[in-house]
Amino acid sequence: LMITKDNLFYSFSKANKPIEKVSLNKSIIIETVDAFGGQIKSESDTLNSLDWERVNPATGPLYIEGTKPGDLLKVTIEKIELEPFGVMASIPDAGLFGKLHKESCIKTFEIKDNHTMFNELKIELNPMIGVIGVAPLESIPNGEPGPHGGNMDNKLITEGTVLYLPVFVEGALFGLGDLHAAMGDGEVNVTGIEIGGKVTVSFDIIKQASHGHPLMIKDSNFYTIYSDTTLDQSVRGVSSEMLYWLKDALNYSTSDTAMLMSLVGNLEICQVVDPKVTTRMRMPLDYFIQFKNC
Repeated sequence: LMITKDNLFYSFSKANKPIEKVSLNKSIIIETVDAFGGQIKSESDTLNSLDWERVNPATGPLYIEGTKPGDLLKVTIEKIELEPFGVMASIPDAGLFGKLHKESCIKTFEIKDNHTMFNELKIELNPMIGVIGVAPLESIPNGEPGPHGGNMDNKLITEGTVLYLPVFVEGALFGLGDLHAAMGDGEVNVTGIEIGGKVTVSFDIIKQASHGHPLMIKDSNFYTIYSDTTLDQSVRGVSSEMLYWLKDALNYSTSDTAMLMSLVGNLEICQVVDPKVTTRMRMPLDYFIQFKNC
């Protein structure tokens, strides 16, 4: 089953009408357009001509059969295929360097053999998904991250990753978009290489296991993910989520759990340029038997 890029939405919302009902453990191909809505074709284009209402589209939403509020939706990222053309932009008053940009600047990229060229520099690709999530109880624009997922710009959401999203409404109303051919942690200048493509995913459910925020498994590591209005709040939130899951997994005291996190836990930044800041915290998956077996 392929969900084509004709089926776009711009806010995660329970009011969105699902375009397809999807059964569990079935591979689905989702076609996407880039974060600029496919509006930039060359370096001579300008951001002034953009229809900003068409920015950050996601494809969907999909009604995932059997999902209920309180469940965790397990999303396995099986494959990411990129289009051969990508774009970046520097945007005045946006990102960490916005005050330095007097006017917008656009770069375009040819994607070939798992690399691209930035001026004379060869850049290895790390294809990843910027926007991925489910419908929250209140509508949230695709450009903003939150407990539902959304624009987390987490460079580890890539092939082989298993993402767990809390379900807030029946059917979950899942969607994704905003692929990047390459992006560094932080996404400090607002964009990575924005690109369209196809993502193959499959779904499963852990019944009534949600604690209200996304989780992730990647390369034998377990991650909590958290978005909040400041970096300090995001760091505190992502650490508290890890404390909750780790304490439950090992049946340790709060003190022992916190000490173990201080020994082997790793705080990492996803992005610092969206309306909210997204962070992740990493611990060995071996500690989380309940997730190794599901």
